[in-house]
Amino acid sequence: MRELLDALGRWEARGLQVATATVVDTQRSAPQPPGAKLALNADGDVAGAVSGGCVESAVVEVAADVLAGGPPRLLHYGIADAEAWDVGLPCGGELDIWVQRHDAAGHGGAFARRIRDGERVALVTAVDGQVPQPGATLLVGADAHADGTLGDPDLDAAALDLAAAALWTERRGLHDTPHGRVFVDAVAPPPRLLVFGAVDFAAQLAALATVAGWRVFVIDPRSRFATASRFPAAERVVAQWPQEAVPVLGGVDRATAVVVLTHDPKLDDAALGLALRSDAPYIGAMGSRRAQARRRERLRAAGFDDADLARLSAPVGLDLGAVTAEETAVSILAELIAVRHGRDGGRLKDARGRVHQAT
Repeated sequence: MRELLDALGRWEARGLQVATATVVDTQRSAPQPPGAKLALNADGDVAGAVSGGCVESAVVEVAADVLAGGPPRLLHYGIADAEAWDVGLPCGGELDIWVQRHDAAGHGGAFARRIRDGERVALVTAVDGQVPQPGATLLVGADAHADGTLGDPDLDAAALDLAAAALWTERRGLHDTPHGRVFVDAVAPPPRLLVFGAVDFAAQLAALATVAGWRVFVIDPRSRFATASRFPAAERVVAQWPQEAVPVLGGVDRATAVVVLTHDPKLDDAALGLALRSDAPYIGAMGSRRAQARRRERLRAAGFDDADLARLSAPVGLDLGAVTAEETAVSILAELIAVRHGRDGGRLKDARGRVHQAT
């Protein structure tokens, strides 16, 4: 995506016309997920990919036709399992790809710019030939405000609902509505992880989570321990109490996970209280089962009910039999990833359905 955005920026600066091809749906084990993109400019330069090679040449031909004035098109490619390896789809699969001109001065350009700026944004495109304006787009920001129209108020309303949900689930996909088919392309900045407690476990968790694409912030009021040198992987280390640090970091939203790793009730309870009053999708707390029971009693005394306490992942992490700080960090991060993608975290050999969930 970054390579494609950089290319679009350069081409826009040169005033080149561009067509884009976007994977809008996949079946079975297609090589690229929904949202994968290829772009072709008027000079014949190509950036990005939609299949890993097997259908690129055909897609480029259609993109060239669209650049020459042809209408936007929805393409479908299916690869039989017996032929998949020969054409570059080793797992077989099917792809639906939407091709249209890139509107640099309109929503297409704004979508790219807002992604570059690290914003949470969704672009909804009408991809059904039966809708009033095939190729029309609706741009939706984190505030759920919609800019543009798909040509039908009812379709706009349905698209806005889909986009508002996708902004936080980060799931791109093709949707059939009663008013037409749309593709929702949602992009978000990396998820955040607030780690309370400047302990050894926090250092290992910060290192692993950063590699996995999380923005990590370590919070602890003990300035002797909460230092940047002890947590080089963290984006920021804040030596303040939770109630002071969280507002400084912009609060806790639906894309911010919270993990509490200390055993000090003063810090634990303050952090958990803030998290439980927020939209945090994951709230983990370290400690033995006996410590968890005492913690729950304190939280109930502070006014939290059973529904609130059910949000706690405590003891934190998946049951990996972790012993060391490094293994414990793997356990916690594994649970974070599973929750983020709506999975239980069991063994793949015991699971059913697709191994790689489309995003």
